[in-house]
Amino acid sequence: MIKTYFYNHDDNKMYHDVDLSTTNDLLASPNNLLWIDLYDTSEQELAYIGQIFNFHPLSLEDCLQESPRAKIDNYDDYYFFVFHALRYFEEVEEEDEISSIELDVFLGTNYIVTIHPIALLAVGKVARISLKASEYMERGPDYLLYKIVDNIVDDSFPIIDRLGERIDDLEDNIFISKGQHVTEEIATLRRTIILLRKVLIPQRQIFINIRGRYSFFVNDENVPYYLDLADNLNSILDTVNTFRDLVNSTMEAYYSVLTGRTSEIITILTIISIIMMPLTVITGFFGMNVEFPGREHPYTIWFILLGMFALSLSMLGFFRHRKWV
Repeated sequence: MIKTYFYNHDDNKMYHDVDLSTTNDLLASPNNLLWIDLYDTSEQELAYIGQIFNFHPLSLEDCLQESPRAKIDNYDDYYFFVFHALRYFEEVEEEDEISSIELDVFLGTNYIVTIHPIALLAVGKVARISLKASEYMERGPDYLLYKIVDNIVDDSFPIIDRLGERIDDLEDNIFISKGQHVTEEIATLRRTIILLRKVLIPQRQIFINIRGRYSFFVNDENVPYYLDLADNLNSILDTVNTFRDLVNSTMEAYYSVLTGRTSEIITILTIISIIMMPLTVITGFFGMNVEFPGREHPYTIWFILLGMFALSLSMLGFFRHRKWV
């Protein structure tokens, strides 16, 4: 599906679903801006857009294949970006509760083309504003790109907040829970954090220094927005790194708790075994088929039981004195 948004600078008006066969006329003025949004697109539609703007075949091929990392490619008259938006579902049957959705962007002097496999909330927010007003598009394609990526970053904050809550709950549960779900929760959080770092670190490199190696053209009035975007990405990544350390330390603490519980169980079982050993010897001795003094006395059995009980208590007292229990 192809959606178009056109800003005419001379009229200061927005137009939608424009005829792409007149693209050259639409972009005749450098102050105009054309935004083409494609989602759930076919190869024919992508080839058609590529033919209009003379996109490189390699960049079009990247749009058809899933790219694992965010990147920026600098071509002669446009930039090609690969971003990833996050989709988070905590209550899912599948193994992975978080996934990434690829967003491909072609950025020209007065046009921008966005391509994504499904409808993206970050793109939809900008599209809804652009349907009513020109406040985004009148500032140029670099500002429109900023708004889309900024929405992607903003959508990450609720995920980060929820992960923080889950880590806090996990830290409490390791001391009171003995179930397997604690181990599963640790493994799930570690996978989620790994994916977050995999998505966010390459995207930060694109914006960390817009005047450096990963730079692309940004109007001077829009530079502060990109600097703020880089700060937000740094903040999120710092939090994710903190979460990674917390999960790792929680895992170590949980294994220490399990080791302590296991040691306590082994200690109790060892004490029981040691106490039962002399009692087993006594009962085995008196259980032999031989005569022993006092066998005919009616209270002999009670004296034997009392002696066994006293022996058990003395052994427990000795263990406590040595601080073994």
